[in-house]
Amino acid sequence: MSVTLTEAAARHVKRYIAKRGKGVGVRLGVKTTGCSGLAYKLEYADEVAPEDVVFEGHEVKVLVDPKSLPYLDGTELDFVREGLNEGFKFRNPREKDRCGCGESFRV
Repeated sequence: MSVTLTEAAARHVKRYIAKRGKGVGVRLGVKTTGCSGLAYKLEYADEVAPEDVVFEGHEVKVLVDPKSLPYLDGTELDFVREGLNEGFKFRNPREKDRCGCGESFRV
């Protein structure tokens, strides 16, 4: 099982953690919501919880809770700029469908 992040995502996370002055990485998970059933949740993490599964790439830790891992296995986290917009993008091979608004997905 693995969760990875691109160099662009790692650069963004490192910059933000440096600006915050604390943090060990990002916490990635899923929550039940929306019209398709699941939504990604992403937040900066200040510590590693005992139950976290830890992946590391480009000197950045990605922490995933065990319940979310089956839905996120194989996911690549990227940071992209599209026109005037920028943000994290999830490339999840387990994702089968997205809702029309793009807020939730189904596996």
